[in-house]
Amino acid sequence: MSLSDKLIAAAKPAAKPYRLFDGGGLYVEVSPSGGKYWRLKYRIASKERRAALGVYPEVSLKVARNRAIDVKRQLSSGVDPGEQKRVARALGVSPQSDSFGALAAEWLGQRRTTWSDSHWTKIDAMLKRDLLPWLGARPIAGITPPELLAVLRRIEARGAVDTTKRARIVAGQVFRFGVATGKAPRDPTPDLKGAIAPAVKQHLAAITEPKAAGRLMAAIEHYEGTPVVRAALRLAPLTFVPPENYVPPDGWNLTLSARSGGCRLNG
Repeated sequence: MSLSDKLIAAAKPAAKPYRLFDGGGLYVEVSPSGGKYWRLKYRIASKERRAALGVYPEVSLKVARNRAIDVKRQLSSGVDPGEQKRVARALGVSPQSDSFGALAAEWLGQRRTTWSDSHWTKIDAMLKRDLLPWLGARPIAGITPPELLAVLRRIEARGAVDTTKRARIVAGQVFRFGVATGKAPRDPTPDLKGAIAPAVKQHLAAITEPKAAGRLMAAIEHYEGTPVVRAALRLAPLTFVPPENYVPPDGWNLTLSARSGGCRLNG
């Protein structure tokens, strides 16, 4: 049976908390002290969770039902409202606001069950460190390309070029999530193309001296780790690519044996 305001108002406290159910997972929990708390029971990732929707009578039956609908709408799009609130508290923003921080919390909460813990923690830390101190409280619709560029320039000034690029990508994902959910008018990050210095590519060091190459081969031959790693190390010399236009010094030649996984250094 569905609840009514008359039934909720007439509910008296008992020695233990009890619940009055409205349907669809929505219920009022009556505490021994007389408090009446709106809760919504839901499941996500095969786990049962509860969302707090407010306190009666400040939150009426009609408002509680509307909030339950909003929560279910979030769930249908993959957002865990409980996780969103937790992330919003950690980011220091209100989950109900139209700020960049609130939208970032919702976006990050949606990905909690699909990303690895290490990747999720890395993006969470980057948001807190590099974007939210300057954009967290700003209305999402009011953030302009020059404002976002100024924030990215702060990261770039530290010499963290790769982090600057990742921050731009993450900001773009937050904005596009906002566009998809109707909370942001557009994603300004494409307007920053060419405004951020590209990362300087550096070639990895290569061994070009016979003695150094010999020490490497000897180290590989005497490796005593797991069989898989040992096999991979023995295979690696068979696929070595010499530096471009490299000519070996006169008098030495490296002979690799695919059959034994070893090598000979002839000089």
